[in-house]
Amino acid sequence: AIILVHWLLTVWGCMNDGFPASYAWGNFSVLALGIWAIVQRDSLDAIVMFLSGLLLTVLTDIIHISVFYCPNNHSSDVKRFSIGMAIFSLLLKPVSCYLVYRMYRERGGE
Repeated sequence: AIILVHWLLTVWGCMNDGFPASYAWGNFSVLALGIWAIVQRDSLDAIVMFLSGLLLTVLTDIIHISVFYCPNNHSSDVKRFSIGMAIFSLLLKPVSCYLVYRMYRERGGE
């Protein structure tokens, strides 16, 4: 569910040309790590990489949103929607990090 929600929010966040390609590359590569963590349920490395990637994308999303967001009244609806979904994804990532950390602990991590 974590992967699906973040995938959908990332797709919606990339709907306009307001963000550079690094936003999409960073988020989709972390989601690929999440798929790896799902496929290899006994691997601690996969879940640690996914958790590290989520934490890193929190920082990079903050940078992308703060640098590329220009508040003006003439923004299109698509651009406002896209920025809103990127912000919602950013706000949801700490919850996802907590859930992934719990999965890490269930797999035997310390």
